[in-house]
Amino acid sequence: MSAYFKRNIAPILLVLILFLSWQILAAGMNAAYILPTPLQILQRLWELRIPLLTVHMPATMSITMIGLLISLVLGLGFAVLMDISPFLQRTLYPLIITSQTIPITAIAPLFVLWFGYGIWSKVLVTVLITFFPITITVYDGFRGVSVETSELLQTFGASKRDIFIKLKIPTALPSFFSAIKMAIPMSIIGAAIGEWLGAQNGLGYFSRRMMTQLDGAGVFAPIVLLSLVATILVTIVVFVERISIKWREKS
Repeated sequence: MSAYFKRNIAPILLVLILFLSWQILAAGMNAAYILPTPLQILQRLWELRIPLLTVHMPATMSITMIGLLISLVLGLGFAVLMDISPFLQRTLYPLIITSQTIPITAIAPLFVLWFGYGIWSKVLVTVLITFFPITITVYDGFRGVSVETSELLQTFGASKRDIFIKLKIPTALPSFFSAIKMAIPMSIIGAAIGEWLGAQNGLGYFSRRMMTQLDGAGVFAPIVLLSLVATILVTIVVFVERISIKWREKS
């Protein structure tokens, strides 16, 4: 038995138990339009693979990637500004917190009215959801720098720029990767929500269309695809994180 399997046997067994329970429960209900079995969902996913993979998934991933990129720029920018200036921290922090009190289901239809059914109304929903965890997590990473270490570098003649580049950025790297791992699933959720509320293509739009047809397996098929993509992207980030900050694994 490999070391990898021994390390992951507990979550593998848990997933198998959950899917087996789902299969038994859904088969017992015999109401696929409400709760299809996992096998029915996989079968429907295979049947719908061409439109899902060639039309709707690229649309959703375009929204996700653009929204995530904008959120990264905004989040890192706000985090750096708040760390540099206490005045900006007092000014921006309440606004950033307030932005998260806006109900997404209420503001998303307004984005559709303002920007139409194109890509940008969905991108704005994604940005609104994802830039907050990036900003706050990275900012907390900057603030986690030891005051004693910073003062020690100052005694050796280090400037604020040197301290930021050589001390704060390496210290905040774990927080940065944690923010990315949180933001990826949230950006996919934001794109799907935007498509669900107003779009002409995309996995969220496709799921809503299947719901109007009482196709339970068709509703779940794009959801499974979204979950799979999110898992793959987060796994890639974890791999890059282990390469970039090997000292964290040792500690």
